[in-house]
Amino acid sequence: MSKPIFVLNGPNLNRLGRREPEVYGYTTLADVEKMCRAAAGDTPLEFRQSNSETQLIEWIHEATDTASGLLFNPAAYTFTSMAIMDALKMFSGPVIELHITNIHRREEMYHHSLMSGVVTAVIAGLGAKGYPTAIGALKEMIAEQEAIPA
Repeated sequence: MSKPIFVLNGPNLNRLGRREPEVYGYTTLADVEKMCRAAAGDTPLEFRQSNSETQLIEWIHEATDTASGLLFNPAAYTFTSMAIMDALKMFSGPVIELHITNIHRREEMYHHSLMSGVVTAVIAGLGAKGYPTAIGALKEMIAEQEAIPA
């Protein structure tokens, strides 16, 4: 597997560890990146965060052209961005939508993800530990996809 896995993080995730730690925990985004890189091992990894919807869409386009898998925590854009959902539809490899909290145990406004209908899998509620879990799952999905004869 020579193509990278992209890990994209949406708005306010740069504040992990300081933003509502009673909800999101004390793990920082830098800690999450270390966990992802450890889980990826020799697999190349692009780890990015933006508060900008436009930037996230551009990175999804880049991943569509260059990546083998995509792990995406769209944060608040989960519930509002049809543009991001449409960009995700273009990605032909496995995509995992990730949420640190269990969005279904939160307020009603967090219950409907626009992304879930277009991604391969969803991980929610495992805290920051969901990231390395998702990287492992992506590596397996990518290996299975690469093993299918053309």
